[in-house]
Amino acid sequence: MAGGNEFNPGNEQQDKVLVEAAGPGPAYVVPTAAARQGPERAVAHAQEWFGQLGLELEELPILKRTDANSKDLADRARRGGFFYLVGGDPGLVVQVLQSSRVWNAIVEAWNDGSSLAGSSAGAMAICGHTLIRVSWPNRFNRRPTEALGLVTDTAVLPHFDTFGHRWIESAQQELPRATLLGIDERSAAVWQGGTWRAMGPGAVTVIKGKKVTRFESGREVTGLHAPARMLPSQ
Repeated sequence: MAGGNEFNPGNEQQDKVLVEAAGPGPAYVVPTAAARQGPERAVAHAQEWFGQLGLELEELPILKRTDANSKDLADRARRGGFFYLVGGDPGLVVQVLQSSRVWNAIVEAWNDGSSLAGSSAGAMAICGHTLIRVSWPNRFNRRPTEALGLVTDTAVLPHFDTFGHRWIESAQQELPRATLLGIDERSAAVWQGGTWRAMGPGAVTVIKGKKVTRFESGREVTGLHAPARMLPSQ
């Protein structure tokens, strides 16, 4: 799970780990979160970035609910060896993917050894809760909604070093028992070998009630749930 500003210098450490862990099938960029913001740009940026790291990406074009329930696209996803959910709109990712054929196929592929990552909105959607802006002009006031559920009882605060830390108050009011995971830009919490580890130039911050623990790059991250092997809908 990455904190944002993906596909740019500074992300090499965690993205090289993802590339090395990729399975034998096709490698996919999933532009769902950017469906309303120029998904073609997100795809091109991802392809250029991972191409520099030696991995050729294909687009898995999941932009609306009918795409997510396509049997053909689900079959393609089931054969995938690498998936990257881009940043963008955190609510849209969940609306499109939740309990869909494609998301179930992605999780099945991940259970069989494929790499799976998300940045910013993509990382938020992977967790038990995602956080959506409540009202304008206070863009830091967030409300939770049920997300895809791979990391339960957790909500990601992306861009934590720039603006995500300002979401803490409203997130804790709405989710007093949940674990909040602040991830700095160009940094990530990576599940590898049965543990979470902080990677990238920034840090990962785990917030549980009044306890706040910051994990610098390279450190094992404690206080997070292991990813679920079975989704809530299953």
